[in-house]
This record gives sequence, C-alpha cells and structure tokens, in this order.
Amino acid sequence: MSHPNGLSGVRGRAGCIRSSRMGGISLVELLVTLAIVAVLAIIATPSYVGLTQQVRLQAEANSLVNDLQFARSEAIKRGLPVSLCPSSNGTSCNTTNTSNWEAGWIVFNDVNGSGTTDSTSDVPLRVRAPLTNGDTFRPSTAMSAFTYGRDGFAMNLPTGTITMTLHTAAPVNNNATRCVAINMVGRQVVQTRGMGSCS
Repeated sequence: MSHPNGLSGVRGRAGCIRSSRMGGISLVELLVTLAIVAVLAIIATPSYVGLTQQVRLQAEANSLVNDLQFARSEAIKRGLPVSLCPSSNGTSCNTTNTSNWEAGWIVFNDVNGSGTTDSTSDVPLRVRAPLTNGDTFRPSTAMSAFTYGRDGFAMNLPTGTITMTLHTAAPVNNNATRCVAINMVGRQVVQTRGMGSCS
C-alpha cells in the first residue's frame, strides 16, 4: 500500500504520522500566550516603577549625605568654614528659591562663614547637578545653606536638627520618600517615610 509521501509499508505510514505532527502553533494558542504576557506586564509595571523610584531617591539622598560629609571633613582639614548651598548654575548660591535644593547645590570654601558665595575666595569644591524626574528636595525649616566650622559642627542650624525631605513627582510614591536628618554635631542620617520626622 502506497502512502501520500510516496513510501509504502510501515516506513511510509510513520513518515505520514511524523509530517502531520510537525505543524506550528494555532492562532488561538498565540492569542492566549499574548494575553498572558500582557496581563503579567500590567501587573509588573507599577512595582517596577515604584522600585526604580525608591532606588533613585535613595541615590539622591546619599549624594547629599556624601557632600555634607565632604564639606565637614574639608572644614576640619582646612581649618576654615565650608558650606553647601542650592545652586542652579554650579558657581554661586541661589538668591531666589533658596530652599529648592532640587535645583542642585555646590560645596564651597566659605572664608567668612556667611553661607553664601560673597567673596572671590569662595571657590566651589563640588557641584551637584539638578535632580531629575521632577523630584523635590526641601528642608523642614528654610535653609539657604549648611555651614561647617573648623571643629566640624554645623554653624547655622536654626534648630537642633533639620530634616531635608525628598519626594517624587508624578506618579507620587510615598514609599519612595527619603529624608536626610542633619544635626548640629555634623551627623547626617538617611531616613525612610515614618522614621523620625520624615513624612
């Protein structure tokens, strides 16, 4: 008996069976697979966005802490005041919106300890670019600068501790909120929402 594949007998029948099983996937199977992938993507996207926001804000808070520690160590090393102030141009302190630290900041050699770049000797030592994605970085009490004296103490804190709060822009994610608590003895602590005065 001859089979459609041109072979006869058992070999011909096996070849026909094998060729009939070698089809691709059906349209229904493809659509079901795509639907499952779409549902998984919809479920995973918000958690991915939230995670990236948390990582970004943690890095931004850490960058302020690093610059505060750098300013403090430079003040001790130089025996002169060193300050941080918000700066959008990377060379001088902002004179308007002095509490908008998301515009970026500079660490500078502050010869007279005024907390502003008012002398030709006030040279930037570090420059931080503006924050991205519309994040806001604001102090609990208006602070146009942090100044460390040669003993490593913060010279110009109006209260014992200032909390700098870092929030996301849209989409707002309270779980990503980070704060930097700065006290007079020069200690800086990164906090999550609900710790200390971080809200």
